[in-house]
Amino acid sequence: MSTTTISPKYQVVIPKDIREKLHLKSGQKMTVVTKGGVIYFIPEKPLSFFRGFLKGMDTKDIREDEER
Repeated sequence: MSTTTISPKYQVVIPKDIREKLHLKSGQKMTVVTKGGVIYFIPEKPLSFFRGFLKGMDTKDIREDEER
């Protein structure tokens, strides 16, 4: 577990071990969400990251146009 401090400008440094583990880059956008008193930083990924994401997915139970 890592700790960090909020700077006087309300900035937070993400510890190096976490940056490396999540492959975060300088300037990368993050979505910030709060829930139940917890702050979540979610790295935004480019659309190209999801190419092939559903490859091999079983499509037999997907609705057909006439079922809509």
